[in-house]
Amino acid sequence: MFDGYANCHQCDIRDFVLFAELIDSDFDLIAHPIPKYIYEAGSIIYPAGDAGQAIFTVRHGIVKLVYFGPDGSQRIVGLLRVGSVAGIEALAGKPYEQTAIAMDEVHVCRIASEDVNRLDLVSPRLHRQLVERWYISLRDANNWIIYMSTGEAKVRLARLLLYLTGIENECELFSREDIGAVLGLTSETVIRTITDFKEARLISKKKRNYCKCDTKALRSMAGYESRSIPDPNQHTS
Repeated sequence: MFDGYANCHQCDIRDFVLFAELIDSDFDLIAHPIPKYIYEAGSIIYPAGDAGQAIFTVRHGIVKLVYFGPDGSQRIVGLLRVGSVAGIEALAGKPYEQTAIAMDEVHVCRIASEDVNRLDLVSPRLHRQLVERWYISLRDANNWIIYMSTGEAKVRLARLLLYLTGIENECELFSREDIGAVLGLTSETVIRTITDFKEARLISKKKRNYCKCDTKALRSMAGYESRSIPDPNQHTS
């Protein structure tokens, strides 16, 4: 759903998004107004294979990046939070590699690739940030394999909960199927592991699908207390 146009000068998450370092005169070089959109849970923001004509900055909610196998199976290969950029491959003139789907109500800004590329030619500030975003995308893809696809079920779930947990140590538990698609586990294993976490008081239900997390215990279970396993949440923009 179209939600008007962005005012980048007064953006309440300006410090976290792609245009964080731009100054007012830089915005004068953007040829088109930046539209905002709201997607309901389950809505497709863009499908894999579509020509990448824009990137999307996540302003609210969580976006899942989904790979669909030839047999119709799905694997979630990334979760994007507030401040993340979706579809950055579009800046290289490539089609979207995964399907981006809203997991809850998601608010995004849609920025035309041509505007970003034009700014990149004249703004060293944006160029630095683009390089940083490419690095973050590569790092997050590597971390996803390392942190979400290896180890016992309880270790993977602990890492996912820590990734989703906000400043109040709360997070939303989405569907068991989606959790399984993120972690490479069956729905049955996910249900059993969540039940174990509840019985051990690692998580406790707050309201509907929201739960309170014992982050200290989860960090220990995830292996983040070990110096050899750094917590990726400490470095995610």
